[in-house]
Amino acid sequence: MGYDDVITHLGDFGKYQRWIYFLICLPTITCAFHKLAGVFLLAKPEFRCVLPFENDTVKYELPESIMTMAYPKDALGKWKTCEYFNANYSSDYFNSSTPAPDTLTCDRFVYDHSKYENSAVTEWNMVCNKSWLSATSDAMFMLGVLLGSIIFGQLSDKYGRKPIFFASLIIQVIFGVLAGVAPEYITYTISRIIVGATTSGVFLVAYVIAMEMVGPTYRLLAGVVIMMFFSVGYVLTALFAYFIHDWRWLQIALTLPGLLFMCYYWVIPESARWLLSKNRKEEAIENIKKAAKVNKVTIPEDILNNLLENEADKKEQTTSQPEKSASVFDLFKYPNLRRKTLLIFFDWFVNSGTYYGLSWNTSNLGGNDLLNFVIFGAIEIPAYTFLLFTLNRWGRRTILCGCMLFAGVMLLLTIVVPTEHTWLIITLAMLGKLAITASYGTVYIFSAEQFPTVIRNVGLGAASMVARIGGILAPFANLLADYWKPLPFITFGALAFTGGLLSLLLPETHNKPTLETIADGERFGKKSKDLDEEGCAEELKDIMPKKA
Repeated sequence: MGYDDVITHLGDFGKYQRWIYFLICLPTITCAFHKLAGVFLLAKPEFRCVLPFENDTVKYELPESIMTMAYPKDALGKWKTCEYFNANYSSDYFNSSTPAPDTLTCDRFVYDHSKYENSAVTEWNMVCNKSWLSATSDAMFMLGVLLGSIIFGQLSDKYGRKPIFFASLIIQVIFGVLAGVAPEYITYTISRIIVGATTSGVFLVAYVIAMEMVGPTYRLLAGVVIMMFFSVGYVLTALFAYFIHDWRWLQIALTLPGLLFMCYYWVIPESARWLLSKNRKEEAIENIKKAAKVNKVTIPEDILNNLLENEADKKEQTTSQPEKSASVFDLFKYPNLRRKTLLIFFDWFVNSGTYYGLSWNTSNLGGNDLLNFVIFGAIEIPAYTFLLFTLNRWGRRTILCGCMLFAGVMLLLTIVVPTEHTWLIITLAMLGKLAITASYGTVYIFSAEQFPTVIRNVGLGAASMVARIGGILAPFANLLADYWKPLPFITFGALAFTGGLLSLLLPETHNKPTLETIADGERFGKKSKDLDEEGCAEELKDIMPKKA
């Protein structure tokens, strides 16, 4: 008897599981704080060079007549505020109405404080030839997320879900505050890297705890709803930014709520599945009985004994006949499995890059930055709700391909929208974000069903790493807006559209048997005739289970 059979007696989603699930979802809100905070921490307001005749009390606003004589324009008629005309700026010069022929590069800047009181960008002048520093800081944050998914994932498998969850929370609070008081760019960026790593430790471990205590029939609901809590955190980030205008206090304010979850240590149990896998029988039994008491059900002792005996037999069998550990290289040994793996990796790369690229690009849309940010966060709730009603009806591939294609079309349409029609650009970007959020939620489930059981964790881990690469590159793609405002949208749109088309090559997994072996994965989605024609039949013989 397996643990899932015990869950049926305990209740797939009883009162105890619902209560713990709700508590474990709340910390994902703080993960959203840290992942989206960069929009405001690294906000880049309008700026210009401080001109030679201006003093320390300089203001951003200048009459257009002075702007014309002080700053050149680019091909699109926009002021080049990273350089100014090399002139004496006397009254005779301004009266001449003829700008100087040469320009000089800025060494001092003045910022428009009407939208943002300050930010890390304005404090450390990360503009013009230093604008790459802000993009690098966001990229390094995503590098931290990548490293955290590897480090904390392995630690949680070795030492347990609960201690790693709380260790991540403690580290997140310490380095979140340190980022807020950092005296210079390097300290700030290193602190943000570590905070990024802890978001994986908190979110992924919370996700695993939630999924391991829920019965099979509720896993889709549980997996989607926890993402909705992340979206709530997305929207609340804007609420903090609305009331707190100093970037350092904002960073600290977004970090301190993590302290509230420290009291969970006496409430959140260790995963019974993990305890059984480590042969800690008494603790697993205690947790199961506690849940049964709250759910007002009784689990017969013989069922618990059978469970423990079954787990002990599995452990003894694994010890006596150790199996070779699956490797990511096994995904590339066989042609059909390799083709599907590369397609899945590309989907993860595109979804992550486009999702975070759009999330971090709200300040380039025009209009009210806070309102844009709230809309982009709130739109995720209907996206996830859409998945709850359609994934088990229309199939995974249909949703993934359709959403990616729709996102691509919406973002590519920004090419033909005049820049003065800000509302239309925001609408198209919002629809693109809606669709890419839905496809991002789908790719988790679709990928898990594409990889065989023997290599599922390895495959999902590798796909997640590829996704982080997309997130790392997203801030640099947003820098393209400095050259042409729609260029980031065009880049993300082209990638999303391409990914949607390529996903049509993946086989549908809905209502299909679970893939168990490498051979199942190689056969799935390909006719045996095609396998023979490509010379794969001999390769399959090596990975087919031997008959007794």
